[in-house]
Amino acid sequence: MSYTVQNGQPQGYPYFFTNKIREALIGEIIAINGYAEHIANSNMEDINDVWRNIMQDEKNHYGMLLTLLRKYDPVEYEKYNLHKGESLATKTPMQTYKPDYDTQIILNNIRQDIKGELEAVILYEQHLVEFNQRDRQVFYTIASDEKEHTEHLTEILLKYDPDKYNSLT
Repeated sequence: MSYTVQNGQPQGYPYFFTNKIREALIGEIIAINGYAEHIANSNMEDINDVWRNIMQDEKNHYGMLLTLLRKYDPVEYEKYNLHKGESLATKTPMQTYKPDYDTQIILNNIRQDIKGELEAVILYEQHLVEFNQRDRQVFYTIASDEKEHTEHLTEILLKYDPDKYNSLT
């Protein structure tokens, strides 16, 4: 069972504030996976560079949120300490993949990504009013980054989409 709508943000109403953080973590994982998929299926390097930069921000957001969760959930922190420092096996190379997306699919992905970034802003700005002053900075920083992603994605969309978006330039 999935806690999210297809290609979207988490759905439901978390009653515990720690679950609000988990909800945000789910959103970040969805974003990371989406950007990774887009990069794997695109041969347009300038767009891939934008996606890579945004994906790195999403990974940073994931780290910020998981750190916050560990601060408030003692069981989560205990489980973190249980696995901290475990040595991982040697990395094996990822399989190679030959991208086969055409321009229209890439444009659709960019628009879908803009939608996801806007949903994330809504989620994080709601959390701004629900968390204490000290922890609001995490959500403010992430919401600010998501707004930047929206504008960066819009810029790349306007570069490649032959259709006009009213007065956007």
